[in-house]
Amino acid sequence: MDPDARRIEEIYKDYLACLNLQDWHDLGRFVTEGVCHNGRAFGLAGYRRMLEGDFRAIPDLRFQAMLIAATPPVLACRLAFDCTPVGDLFGMPVNGRRIRFDEHAFYRFENGRIAEVWSIIDQAAIARQLSASGKN
Repeated sequence: MDPDARRIEEIYKDYLACLNLQDWHDLGRFVTEGVCHNGRAFGLAGYRRMLEGDFRAIPDLRFQAMLIAATPPVLACRLAFDCTPVGDLFGMPVNGRRIRFDEHAFYRFENGRIAEVWSIIDQAAIARQLSASGKN
């Protein structure tokens, strides 16, 4: 494996550990001050608020990388989630039901930190589970 690819993969895994610990004071080690998410300039403070909101909505949220591919300065990952959101999630009434879904994300690194994030969450998987659980 390319040493630069290995480096950003290791940084990324440490970033996920930081998220899972909700270690918000350490987030700046992994994310630039001007970070963008899906084309929106959030900045580090806004990115942190977004993540804090995710954990409020999903108290048992855990970021689990299932597949990582790195071609510096970009890293791609398929994240798997198995969780119980407390209310609505993406406009769907989950309300404490256990759901599983994936997120596909691309990250552009700049000087060893995440500068841009593009992500797509499989909302159709959530809708299918809610529909199936409503038929029981």
